[in-house]
Amino acid sequence: MALSHLKSFSSRSNLVKPLATAFSLRRQISTSTDPITIETSVPFATHRCDPPSRTVETNPQELLSFFRVMATMRRMEIAADSLYKAKLIRGFCHLYDGQEAVAVGMEAAITKKDSIITAYRDHCTFLGRGGTLLEVFSELMGRQGGCSNGKGGSMHFYKKDSGFYGGHGIVGAQVPLGCGLAFAHKYNKDDAVAFALYGDGAANQGQLFEALNISALWDLPIILVCENNHYGMGTAEWRAAKSPAYYKRGDYVPGLKVDGMDAFAVKQACKFAKEHALKSGPIILEMDTYRYHGHSMSDPGSTYRTRDEISGVRQERDPIERIRKLILTHDLATEKELKDIEKEVRKQVDEAIAQAKESPMPDPSELFTNVYVKGLGVEAYGADRKEVRAVLP
Repeated sequence: MALSHLKSFSSRSNLVKPLATAFSLRRQISTSTDPITIETSVPFATHRCDPPSRTVETNPQELLSFFRVMATMRRMEIAADSLYKAKLIRGFCHLYDGQEAVAVGMEAAITKKDSIITAYRDHCTFLGRGGTLLEVFSELMGRQGGCSNGKGGSMHFYKKDSGFYGGHGIVGAQVPLGCGLAFAHKYNKDDAVAFALYGDGAANQGQLFEALNISALWDLPIILVCENNHYGMGTAEWRAAKSPAYYKRGDYVPGLKVDGMDAFAVKQACKFAKEHALKSGPIILEMDTYRYHGHSMSDPGSTYRTRDEISGVRQERDPIERIRKLILTHDLATEKELKDIEKEVRKQVDEAIAQAKESPMPDPSELFTNVYVKGLGVEAYGADRKEVRAVLP
């Protein structure tokens, strides 16, 4: 990860690179790897396990990396909001701004050998796994250059080569799939784990408990991550769950409650959870986080919560501002240098959007691909069984 100021160079070459390689040095802010000790914002709450240490070791490179990546995620989601309102993005679109610390902290604790599967609020998780801005915006606008060739849209990002298995639209259905990924890791003895992410709205799904039961029986290396942003669509958690202590929901499975707005608390918890899962099987992490946008683009996000509530979280718990304060406190960069990084991030996002608009739409014949196993000779028909007819490839 480039960890200092950016050097302007070919935008097209930048946009097709993952965040880890998309930036290079203009001048050094700090390239030190000398350790810095940070304490998490609040203690971890535990269920059937001892808490990890609140003391987290980091370094200037990681701090600046966190700032850049989260600033990119934030700007990307804000831009997606504008593109949707301009009708360049269609269908469903669920934004992640406010929750960036979960994606960044989790990624910092694991490797690409580990698997991640999530629900439909998946843009930033994909970016953290090594996806590019160009792939993101191409997919959002339904273009061939997207990570799912323009056929998945906002809810179905995918990057198997980096261990990212989607992007799923059926509420809670990704959890048993994640347990299946964990089964594969155990079967292959590859010392890797699976992270299955779901929201507080999905936490009451029966399939979650069924998958957790079999995972506990078989000691599968699965970490269930409940991203508790406190609203399942427009329903507050206390209206939907008799017990909203989701980290305790596993009963016989250990759990941790984590400040999901603190990237270093997330990192520490995920590192702890991976070690536990490899030795002892499932564990639940409840990430106490918050989304700034509504549930989806049709939700203004202000009918079931007050604007004061949203602005209060922004002022007191914003994950990017927390990292900014740490950088300034340790004198790793100036306020102006951080603002320059944000300007360069905005430029990168704008250039990615411009290039994504040039990507062609999928050919109509693509409607019939990726449906069945190739070569079966299956015929597909339209509603009238006459005009639209094709043999699936």
